[in-house]
Amino acid sequence: MKTAVVTFPASNCDRDMFDALEKITGTKPYAIWHQDTEMPDVDLIALPGGFSFGDYLRCGAMAARSPAMELVMAHANRGGNVIGICNGFQVLTEMGLLPGVLMRNRSLKFVCKNVNLKVENNTSTFTNAYQRNQNIEIPVAHHDGNYFAAPNVLKKLESNKQVAFRYVDDNNEPTEGANPNGSQNNIAGITNKAGNILGMMPHPERFIEEVQGGTDGRGFFESIINSLK
Repeated sequence: MKTAVVTFPASNCDRDMFDALEKITGTKPYAIWHQDTEMPDVDLIALPGGFSFGDYLRCGAMAARSPAMELVMAHANRGGNVIGICNGFQVLTEMGLLPGVLMRNRSLKFVCKNVNLKVENNTSTFTNAYQRNQNIEIPVAHHDGNYFAAPNVLKKLESNKQVAFRYVDDNNEPTEGANPNGSQNNIAGITNKAGNILGMMPHPERFIEEVQGGTDGRGFFESIINSLK
């Protein structure tokens, strides 16, 4: 499995993504700088978390206009797999590859903690290693993770089963208290309609080894490997 990680000025989770992909796939990812104009043939492109370009204008807005994003867009339009984690999710919405926007957290404060997620759909490229409705624990660390979309867009996301992960409590219920940022419908991650692009705010790459405090993030990457097989 060949992968690539795109890094922007002020990315700070690219190393985590590099390590996770290399440890789980057994292959070192290609490093793509945001100004690069060439991309090797890969199975997966990852946009990592961080504060690309200092979150000026809107989170992900400037990164979405980097030269390398034309390569990401072409890869996605060919049906290639793309994931955006945290800031990467924000970039994907700014590019129009995923619907909706990520706004300032409801609390207006940076949130950094472990959260419970419900696997809403385990038939996708990114979730098939999990059980449907499985409750998993994944870390979050963001200031602008409040997912918002128009009512008609939310309806399509739900009816098309594009909601991949939802914030829930210990009882697997999508309560207000379990929602760390105010996201509509407790949405933590979505896919595009074709199913080859995923964006999520939580960081599965930070929970792949016991030494990190948990391994529930492994299933995310194992799902991609399963799909490619």
